[in-house]
Amino acid sequence: MRLLWTILVTALLAACAAYSGSGLKPGEAKLEDVQRVMGQAAMRWQDPDGSIQLAYPRGPMGFHAYMAYIGADGRLQRIENVMDEKSFALIRAGMTKSQVVRILGPSEPSWTIYFKARDELVWEWRYCDAWNEAARFDVLFDGGKGTVRSTMSQTEAQMGLCRQGGCWCAH
Repeated sequence: MRLLWTILVTALLAACAAYSGSGLKPGEAKLEDVQRVMGQAAMRWQDPDGSIQLAYPRGPMGFHAYMAYIGADGRLQRIENVMDEKSFALIRAGMTKSQVVRILGPSEPSWTIYFKARDELVWEWRYCDAWNEAARFDVLFDGGKGTVRSTMSQTEAQMGLCRQGGCWCAH
């Protein structure tokens, strides 16, 4: 029984490391290590200086989206969960869709909606707020221009998506 428990705990820890890349060491891990541990990135950007940014959204029902930053030397610089208020604060009116995706990663396609009367496209991401409550962050785009009009955030309880007692994140 003890052996089974040890194997189960080891497997769970390995799965968590793969999910967030937490076992990868900045300055040591290489691009190949990141891809081996975290899988194929959903999106990839190459900068003029040779550095690379990889997007790992863990939705639609997950609360995280990770960006892995690889230096021009091919080594991991850092991995960040971008589903937080710090990243959301970077989204400003007038930004393009590609600028938003570069900060937050792709939105869940099934959570994208267009409002014809307002000519407004809304992209949505799920995250865990500062109070450990399940929440949604929305970016509202001008449909014609394709630029950010505004953003908003609300908990899933405020949206009526929870049973009595609220929706809490499980981390």
